[in-house]
Order: sequence, then structure tokens, then C-alpha cells
Amino acid sequence: MDPIERKHALTHTIDGNMLIGQARRKTTGNAWRAMNPATGEYLEPAYGSSAPAHVDQACSLAAQAFDGFRSMEDHERAAFLERIADNILELGPALIERAVLETGLPVARLEGERGRTVGQLRLFAQVLRDGSYIGARLDPALPERSPRRPDLRLRRIGVGPVAVFGASNFPLAFSVAGGDTAAALAAGCPVVVKAHPGHPGTSELVGQAVQAAVAACGLHEGVFSLLHGEGHEVGAALVGHPAIKAVGFTGSRAGGLALMNIAARRPEPVPVYAEMSSINPVFLLQNALENSAETIGAAFADSLTLGAGQFCTNPGLVLAIRGAGADRFIAAAAAALEAKPASTMLTAGIHAAYQQGVDRLMQAGGVKLAARGSRGEAVCAGQAALFVTDADAFLADRALEAENFGASSLVVLCTDAAQMRDVAQHLEGQLTATLFLEEQDRAVATQLLPTLERKAGRILANGFPTGVEVAHAMVHGGPFPATGDGRSTSVGTAAIERFLRPVCYQDIPAWLLPASLQDANPSGIMRLREGQIEQR
Repeated sequence: MDPIERKHALTHTIDGNMLIGQARRKTTGNAWRAMNPATGEYLEPAYGSSAPAHVDQACSLAAQAFDGFRSMEDHERAAFLERIADNILELGPALIERAVLETGLPVARLEGERGRTVGQLRLFAQVLRDGSYIGARLDPALPERSPRRPDLRLRRIGVGPVAVFGASNFPLAFSVAGGDTAAALAAGCPVVVKAHPGHPGTSELVGQAVQAAVAACGLHEGVFSLLHGEGHEVGAALVGHPAIKAVGFTGSRAGGLALMNIAARRPEPVPVYAEMSSINPVFLLQNALENSAETIGAAFADSLTLGAGQFCTNPGLVLAIRGAGADRFIAAAAAALEAKPASTMLTAGIHAAYQQGVDRLMQAGGVKLAARGSRGEAVCAGQAALFVTDADAFLADRALEAENFGASSLVVLCTDAAQMRDVAQHLEGQLTATLFLEEQDRAVATQLLPTLERKAGRILANGFPTGVEVAHAMVHGGPFPATGDGRSTSVGTAAIERFLRPVCYQDIPAWLLPASLQDANPSGIMRLREGQIEQR
């Protein structure tokens, strides 16, 4: 049996461990190391892949933990989330320093992302204390009615253990203790995380913060586990395990579809909430373009190159009506882009895929190169690229709609507003759609909006989508292939709904009802009684 080291206090060491419950175990199999994408240097320690027995143990522990964890008082689970947040902050500079080495991201970006990660956890703690996430509904019995209406009461409970996959581009906010984990834990669902192989040390440190919070709050050790794996085997085994009841994933379309297929083939299929592919079209309407082409062009270049273009909301497509305004926009964007230095991309694999995507556009018929950013000396330096085509060519070639993850974008020139609407109708599902408009563009915008509502999860005006606020009203999702389930969001407090399901209690004795459904409402939460909001 593997040597097991049991620790309950938060440490700041990276040992190449997976975390199964309260145990810290060395991984097995072929050793691999994270690479510094700026220098090409391989980083210690070495990691191996979690074995099938480890996956089974982590999932089995999660199943054992589920009933006790979901039955906790909301304020207790809120305190647990806040303890995780405190522990992440307690890691201090060590966490940021390791994340810089593993991702090439700058310190300021990672410090901001740490703040977002902590903020998400604390926001979900507020959701728990509010209690409205339970969705309590009461329809008292009508004994005098014929036929008698029974006493009916509804609340939402956690679905069960959740598998979470760390994302490459957000090593903190979409990783071990990121949005998916925070939402699942808030819902009362134990979590088994598959760490991203691009930042295993960062993942181990954050995993220790969660593990220590589990111990400090006296929870069942199965509430959280962290697994490692460089290939696909660990992830496939995790999604296929019968204890797992839902999956959170952020990554490529190929990866998301593979997990969805595994989940669908299980004896008990489970939902996979996969954020996968989006090019986030930007529509430049005529009056806004004529009056602000240069300003919009410069701001577009800033958005496109932010974080080396490695945001799922990156503006990868721009639509404009052919004319002087469009020409001025392209010229301004090209000038700004040519001055942008190449930025380090997250991994060698992501960099290689980006280069291949740029090469494909270089060779595509009807597509012209408008600008390239400056070259860089880093091993994985991503050189920005801007291309131009016309709507006829775009509509004729689905390959031009493919996401190229990085600072690459395609401008599509349309003959008129009608053709712009045709392109909008042609597009696949998106995370975002943006309108640059003025009051004089009202008629075109009004005609476009219904199509964009069907195509995107978030619609913006006069701004760029590379900023996702963590808030109650945020939607970070969209129709396929932006996500595997367009009815959900992975950012904002509504993200908890992915990991809840309704349960109805019919004629259950008062002494057996959960507190949230008792007549006295001892939890003091907002409820619907016979369709009317009940005061607390």
C-alpha cells in the first residue's frame, strides 16, 4: 500500500502529493513535472497519476460524506467556505510564486485571481446564510376540497458527490477551490477535484487549504479530495465512477464532449456542466463605428491580448459593415496590435495549438492577415494576430468559426445590416455577444437582439467581454457548444443551481420535516406559501 502521511494543519510545502480525504499520498506511475512556460524549465517535484484504486477511494469517501455534509446547518457550511478562503490567504506569497512559475502569468493577475477565488467562496457563504437557494415552497393541505389536496412542501438538496476539473487558464478561480468547487460545496455536495497538469503544485497548495478546512471544521474527510493525472485516464475514471452525480468542467470542446460521452454511457447518466468553446462575437453597428472607430479599435486590441488572449470570453470575431468606418477600425486595431508584445502562454500544448490555429487562418481561402503583434523570446510566447474576411467567405466555411484559444481574432465585413443578421443567425452558441451602438443604431440593434438572446448567455453593450464579474446576476454560460447545458451558469450565485435537485414532501409529519419546511420557519428563510412570498 502507498505510504500515507496524515496532516491536519495547513502547510506551505509542495511534495507531489494527491489528497484523498485527510491522507496525503504520493502519486504513482510515470513521473511528470510542470513546466515553466516562460523558460522551458521543468519544476520539482515530480507527479504521477492517481491509480484507479485512488479514484475509487476518493469517490467512495465522498459518497460516505454526502448525507452528513448536506444535512449540516447552512451557517456551518458557510463557515466552512469562509475557512477555506482564510486558508488560501494564509498561504501568502508561496501560492502566487508557484503559480507564476507554472503558468507564466504575472503576479498582479494572479493576486487579482486569488481575490476573486476568495470572494467567490465568501459570496456563496452569504448565499447559504440567506437560505433562499433552498427554494422552499409550501402548499398546505385542503381537506375540504374534493378530491383532498395533500400537504405538499418542496425544497432543493444537493445532488451528491461532484467531480470538478481544474481549468488551464485560471489556476485559482476555476481550479481546485474555484467557482465549481465553491458552488458544489455550498450545495452540500462533496467534491473530488482532478487537478490540471499544467499547475499541479499550485493545485496541491490550494488543495491543502481545503483539506485543512475540512479538518478544522470537523467534517467527514470525504468532503474533499484532490487527484492528479497527466493523461485522460484519471478524468475518465472519475466521471465514470458510480458515486459521482455531476461534473464541472472548463476546457476544450474535445475534452468536454469526451466527458459528456462517458457520463451519458454510464448505467446512471449524470449531467456534465462543461464550458467548452466560444468566439464571443462583437457587432460594430454603423453609427458607433463611424463616430468611434479608432477608440473601439484600440480598446479591442487591449481586450484581445489581455492574458495572452487566454480567456474563454476573448473577442475572437468582429462583425462590421464594409465601409470607411470599418477600414478605420481595422487600421486602429492593427496599429495597436502591432505594438503589443508577445505574452507567455500557459503551456507548451496550448501554445502549439494556438500556432496551428494561426497557421490555418493564414492558409484559409478568402482570409487576409491584417496585423501581427511583436515577437517574443519566451519559450511559449504567443504572438497576436488579426485577420479579415468577408461575410460570404465566412458563411461558406465553418472552419472559420472555430475557436483559436489565444490572441487571434477575425474581422468579418458584411455588405449591410441584413447580412450581419445572417451571420449572427449562422453562429453557434456563445458565452457572450457584444454590441457597440448608439441611439441611432436602435433599429438594427432591436432586430439583432432576439437572435443574440438565442445565441449567447451574456449580451453586452459598448464594452468588451473579457471581464466576468462574480455577482448574483452574472451568467457565464450559453447554448452549445459554449457549454454542455445552456440553462446554467458557472459564475455567479446561480451556479449553485447546477448541483441541486428538488424534493417534494407529501403529508410528512411536522416532526419529520426539515427545518426549512416547518410551519414556524425556524431558519427564517424566504419561502413561497401557496404561491405568495412569505415574510421571514
